[in-house]
Amino acid sequence: MGYSRKAHIGLFAGPLVAILLYVLLPASLSPPARTLAAILSWVVTYWITEPIPLPMTALLGTSLCVLLGLGSMKTVFSAYAHPIIFLFIGSFFLAEALVVHGLDKRFGLWFLSQKWVGAHPVRVFVVMGTTVAILSMCISNTAATALMLPIALGVLTAMHGTEEKAGGYTTGFLLFVAYGAGVGGVATIIGTPPNLIGVGLLAEQAQISISFLTWMMIGLPLALAMLAMISVVLLTLHPPPPVIPNFLDTLNAQRANLGPWSIGERHACTAFALAVCLWIVPGLLSAWLGAEHGLVIWLNHHVPKELVPIVMAGLLFFLPINFSQGLFTLSWKQAANINWGTILLFGGGIAFGHLMVDTKLAHIIGEGLVGLFGVQSVWGFTTMSIMTAIVLTELASNTAAASMLIPVVIAIAHAAGMSPIPPTLGACMGASLAFVLPVSTPPNAIVYGTGLVPVTSMVRAGVILDVLGGVLIFIMLKIFCPMLGLM
Repeated sequence: MGYSRKAHIGLFAGPLVAILLYVLLPASLSPPARTLAAILSWVVTYWITEPIPLPMTALLGTSLCVLLGLGSMKTVFSAYAHPIIFLFIGSFFLAEALVVHGLDKRFGLWFLSQKWVGAHPVRVFVVMGTTVAILSMCISNTAATALMLPIALGVLTAMHGTEEKAGGYTTGFLLFVAYGAGVGGVATIIGTPPNLIGVGLLAEQAQISISFLTWMMIGLPLALAMLAMISVVLLTLHPPPPVIPNFLDTLNAQRANLGPWSIGERHACTAFALAVCLWIVPGLLSAWLGAEHGLVIWLNHHVPKELVPIVMAGLLFFLPINFSQGLFTLSWKQAANINWGTILLFGGGIAFGHLMVDTKLAHIIGEGLVGLFGVQSVWGFTTMSIMTAIVLTELASNTAAASMLIPVVIAIAHAAGMSPIPPTLGACMGASLAFVLPVSTPPNAIVYGTGLVPVTSMVRAGVILDVLGGVLIFIMLKIFCPMLGLM
């Protein structure tokens, strides 16, 4: 893949922007805050233009912070060992086990081949998007899209004998595969990196803990509402044909090729189910027994949400597939395939957030933006947060967008004396609305790579969905945050 014009410009713009900002910032700003602002401007420029890999930008940025005296190696780089990092790692291990043993494909084919789906194009359309979304709740949106795309192309072939020309139902169908993957990630804490970044930074900078169940009580209804909205928009823009011939036969043949459940599939499913139970049970017990009950306190202290996936992933290395041959449910070679780059990128985001607080830069930015935009209420600020996240995530990866935006959002909320939870959740969820461009998110790029999705169709649908999605996020937060006491 060639070096893009954007990357060429960004390579030189990063240090120039940093030097210019350092010179132009007011003398009243403390030297550490001025230095950090310059480093962050360089890092953000590189995150947007991507002249070098995003994780390396995070590592080099935190290295500059140590080199220029903003903290010691131990204090700055301790962010890469934050407990939320291990929630990332453990969740990625569990997701990798599901993929390695083909549980994701088995589930997707099972869902699509149900008789109630039939050969009705609208039902198939909705179920395809919903299946990708459900998979994306557990595995990365990229993996979910890559898994379901061949199945989607097979459905289109069964419908037309050959894949339909770009621009009709095919375009809407493939767009829903990409968009469904993004929306599904909103439903759970582990669904997409911005969710984990928001939860981690709320705990780190605001000492506010969001449980797996609490997130799901907002995220799941929002994901369902967004799936409905996307399906209506795409079906309106790309009307379906009357019927799909031989649809069930095609899918059943693919299911038959999978054979019966393997030992690895059963073990991976068991470990994942146990993890979900341990994430949800403390919240249910808290609602039933009260937050101060001894059992609830013990579980929250001894079985924190960050520990659960590590323990359950560890179980995968004990559950044997063939004990005599030393084969277990997950090997280290398989586990090492997880996206370590995202973990490093997130560690850098936490480090920068930490330093922004320590140097008082976050407070200064917060006060400045409150004065500039005249933020009067938590809901006015939440609107601004959602809009900013949507714009940023179209320019940079959703992980980079969240890492840039969320520390500033929390700082502004503190400076304005308002709850940081609604605007932070708005930023997390808005970062998942990357619908406009092929480069906005990997699922978009994957479906665009088929040659069956014109960029004009993606832009048209994406702009509409960004606007409607932002409104929907605001409405859901306005309903559920007060209801769940997140104010």
